[in-house]
Amino acid sequence: MTTETNTAFEGFKDAFKNIQNLEVPEAAREFVKKTANTAKDRAAEVFAGSERVTAAVENAVTESVTEAGKISRNIQQAIYEDAEAFFSGIDKLASAKSVSEAVEIQSSLLRARGEAFVSRAKATADYLGNLAANGAKSAQDNFAKVYNKTA
Repeated sequence: MTTETNTAFEGFKDAFKNIQNLEVPEAAREFVKKTANTAKDRAAEVFAGSERVTAAVENAVTESVTEAGKISRNIQQAIYEDAEAFFSGIDKLASAKSVSEAVEIQSSLLRARGEAFVSRAKATADYLGNLAANGAKSAQDNFAKVYNKTA
């Protein structure tokens, strides 16, 4: 049985020997090289594109954090100014010698606080308008950078 098995596999042995010595045509080798180089170039382009996207996101997040810090500081400043105005108003009211003088001081304080409120509302609207416009422009610029480089 061993002889029969050896004889049955002789054809396979010869075929494998011939495959090992089989020459790959030059065109096939060039095709594989070109395909590998193209894939390598595409991988580099994808990596570069992902780096640009990451940089754009990082830039947007940094700008958002910076703006959030500015907003927080402005709110804290407004709260401090309001508290300072309130205590200053109490001090002025305490110095009133008559009811009519107290009413006059109170009216003056209310007018001043109303003007401060209107001024802050206008400044906030302007700030938010500029922030939205700058954010949209920044997003558009970042998108253009990413899109133009990857297209």
